[in-house]
Amino acid sequence: MIRSELLQALAKDNPDLRAEEVEQVVDIFFDEITKRLAEGGRVELRGFGAFSTREREARTGRNPRTGETVQVPAKRVPYFKPGKEMRERLNPS
Repeated sequence: MIRSELLQALAKDNPDLRAEEVEQVVDIFFDEITKRLAEGGRVELRGFGAFSTREREARTGRNPRTGETVQVPAKRVPYFKPGKEMRERLNPS
């Protein structure tokens, strides 16, 4: 599902909201998750999963085009851990 499909599904389920209002809700939702992760926090959506960040150490990489070695700096990357309910829905017994 892409963003436009999500907006269409939400608009269909909430006919009382204008398209601009649905888009604003989605924007706020994603902005708040991003802001919290940028602050080093964690976002947990019960039954869905948890978003957090993980630290990656600096390393030596390789430019695939030239074969030249390059230094890759340390950085934080987003991480998602699915919740128990999601795992059970994806892998029914």
